[in-house]
Amino acid sequence: MTKDMRTPILFAVMALLFILEGTTSFWVFSGSWNTSLAILNMALISAIMALGVNLQWGYAGLFNVGIMGFVALGGLATVLISMPATPGAWTGGGFQIVFSLLLGAGTVAAAISLFKRMAPGRNRGIALFALLAIGFFLFRYVFDGGVEGVEAINPASTGNIGGLNPGGPDGYKDHGYMALIAWPVGGLLAAGAAWIVGKTALGLRSDYLAIATLGIAEIVLAVVKNEDWLARGVKNVIGLPRPVPYEVDLQNSAEFVAKAESWGADVTTASTIAVKLSYGLLFTAVLLVLLVLAQLSLKSPWGRMMRAIRDNEVAAQAMGKNVTKRHLQIFVLGSAICGLAGAMMTTLDGQLTPGSYQPLRFTFLIWVMVIVGGSGNNFGSVLGGLLIWFFWIKVEPIGNWLMQVVTFGMEDGSSLKAHLLNSAAHMRLFSMGIVLLLVLRFSPRGLIPEK
Repeated sequence: MTKDMRTPILFAVMALLFILEGTTSFWVFSGSWNTSLAILNMALISAIMALGVNLQWGYAGLFNVGIMGFVALGGLATVLISMPATPGAWTGGGFQIVFSLLLGAGTVAAAISLFKRMAPGRNRGIALFALLAIGFFLFRYVFDGGVEGVEAINPASTGNIGGLNPGGPDGYKDHGYMALIAWPVGGLLAAGAAWIVGKTALGLRSDYLAIATLGIAEIVLAVVKNEDWLARGVKNVIGLPRPVPYEVDLQNSAEFVAKAESWGADVTTASTIAVKLSYGLLFTAVLLVLLVLAQLSLKSPWGRMMRAIRDNEVAAQAMGKNVTKRHLQIFVLGSAICGLAGAMMTTLDGQLTPGSYQPLRFTFLIWVMVIVGGSGNNFGSVLGGLLIWFFWIKVEPIGNWLMQVVTFGMEDGSSLKAHLLNSAAHMRLFSMGIVLLLVLRFSPRGLIPEK
């Protein structure tokens, strides 16, 4: 297989896998377009996450294992933008919380200014300690009062400040466009967090940077889980508005029912497929735009400079390049894409569930996608996202089939046979490890290597 033909052939194979999933029940395929489109939608979101990580690692060699935190920030943005404001929340404590946050930021700014203005010595240390102590206790006093007021408002169903949806509690689902607005806001929120992280951590070596990003991601997730006033914490936010029609609305539409019947399809099944297909078209459009921009940046002087910095930082610095500044740029861009993908995923799920953000899904698996697809190659990252997510979902039925083959000759009732059959459900991690090892052994630069 020539290098020029490898990319279209591999993407054609992926397209064939999704078609087989939707059309045939042979082997491990379900024969359901609902299942095929559901896998495809999450695969598209995963491909966007992989594209963001590839910008950081493939372009600049930045080892970011805090992907989960930026994805969670994207999900948080969806709640803060697309949901309606909780009645009485802002007057009950919302403005007080905002004031306390400004007070905290002002305290930090004042401490920085004091540190720069005063001469080093004991007096500066005492003054800084006094300023930070007074600012901290004042911040907590104002902040805790506001949080208590917001969380006391109907805690069983809200207890948070809500969002910016103009429809109110009764009509917010009619403003599904707010979910689309939340996607770039999720990217901006993740980019802002990445800028703060980058300013403090990008001077570290790669292994220390990985530890720092992992720790910061856990801090972000802890905030989302425990600050109920923000997005209800682990009590979850459900019923997020959609940018696509609801199934029940399609089922009540005479025009849609007539079309479904003319196709010979069940109306309920047709409505669910139509909704998933609508999501798929939106996600595909976003992915294509990001892919085109990533390719343009890769082939630009900026992209060549980033790869030169990745290959030899010392030589790039000797040529007058500001390596730390460029690392910060690419770190912010990659994190913004992960935040955008996180907002899209929360919209697809229709709910924000902080307890579901696990490093296995949002860090390890995304890195496997980048490595398997081809680090440094944007098309490779997209292919890795589609391929690995498809197999991540299909590993369990493949494992069941494999164990049935292995235990075919064993006696019924055998404890070994029962153990092997029951272990098929736990083959995901093992299978991902095998896939990663095979790719690293036979194609160490990925399925679509960097050119």
